[in-house]
Amino acid sequence: MEDSVVVGIDIGTTKVCTLVARIEGDRSLRILGVGIEPAQGIRKGTIVDLGAASQSISRSVEKAQRTSGLEITSALVSLAGSHVSSVNSRGVVGISGRIIDQEDVYRALESAQAVAIPHNREIIHVIQRGFIVDGQDGIRTPVGMHGYRLEVEAHIITAAAATVENLRQCVQTAGVEVSQFVLNPLASAEVVLTETERQMGVIVCDIGGGTTDLAVYIDGDVWHTMVLAIGGNHVTSDIAHGLRMPVSQAEDIKKQYGYAIERDIDPTENFSTRGFGDESPHAVRRADLVHIIEARIEEIFLMVLQEIKRSGYDGLLPAGMVLTGGVSNLPGIRNLASQVLQLPVRVARPDNLVGLVDQLHSPAFSTSIGLLRWALLMNETAVPYHSHRKGGAIEWNSLKSFLRRLLP
Repeated sequence: MEDSVVVGIDIGTTKVCTLVARIEGDRSLRILGVGIEPAQGIRKGTIVDLGAASQSISRSVEKAQRTSGLEITSALVSLAGSHVSSVNSRGVVGISGRIIDQEDVYRALESAQAVAIPHNREIIHVIQRGFIVDGQDGIRTPVGMHGYRLEVEAHIITAAAATVENLRQCVQTAGVEVSQFVLNPLASAEVVLTETERQMGVIVCDIGGGTTDLAVYIDGDVWHTMVLAIGGNHVTSDIAHGLRMPVSQAEDIKKQYGYAIERDIDPTENFSTRGFGDESPHAVRRADLVHIIEARIEEIFLMVLQEIKRSGYDGLLPAGMVLTGGVSNLPGIRNLASQVLQLPVRVARPDNLVGLVDQLHSPAFSTSIGLLRWALLMNETAVPYHSHRKGGAIEWNSLKSFLRRLLP
């Protein structure tokens, strides 16, 4: 394969991370440029201050351009926020007894998009879940089969059109065109899931600063996605209120002394801090800090459990949960998640990275690396990037889940 460059911009609530990578001959990614910048003007994954958000993105892109020595003109961009929703749909096309080709698959997926979507929403992804040929279901790859009627079960992810347009405008202000938006948990899944987990049934849970992003994979495909507007910033806010201190100080204390389960902490252990109105530092019991953290983290996992049950797939997840995102760095969080969800849980981070990767070996960068992996798959299948707009042609990139199965 000819070497080519891919770019991903992960726009989160706490940070903006721009990565530039070259696809090398052995299908590996070499990170050439990294631009990490604190996010401003973004709350719970949504733009609340256009100017501040644009500046954060611009600074991140400039850093990545400087370290890579390359100009960035287009990129895949992550998407999250409570405005994201999903629906399962079915598309049907006639084949008239001939051999099914790739064009028929595209027509079936386009037919599945013909669902009643409100005018203020935009389709982000259309992902196949399985095919039915002449009534025979469970077909993974229908191309090459004979048939008269082809049906596809598709998972359609939509987002608020105005919110998506605001995000696109912020990225364009930085001089970069959005080649495609990719939902956070789908990008993270490209990095943290094994093929066995995808087949058996697993949920990806990416807990960031402002949102908790979920994706259920069964039989190798996405069956359900959801974004909850709660994350690590809520934990920090609770600490700031409970211990009466500035948010920046609460964040530092969370990282230094935080833990997820109060009963595992020595009740005599203390640390010193200075809150509002204190002239000198005073001792705080670590158990009091962990009590605050545990309550909020437990609430997040209870909301995740509620969402899993609401989806109806709670009995189809033998591989349990794969936890990633910045909050999964919290010591003890895996045990708490397993306790609340009654499922196997593991914490995952990007691995097998080459290039400028010193800062990237953390669950906080799973989405950032995932965007590059997504771009790699698109490059291999020679599918042109196509930014989906309402009423336009089918978004070929959204067929990634199907196209992956066509790879050698």
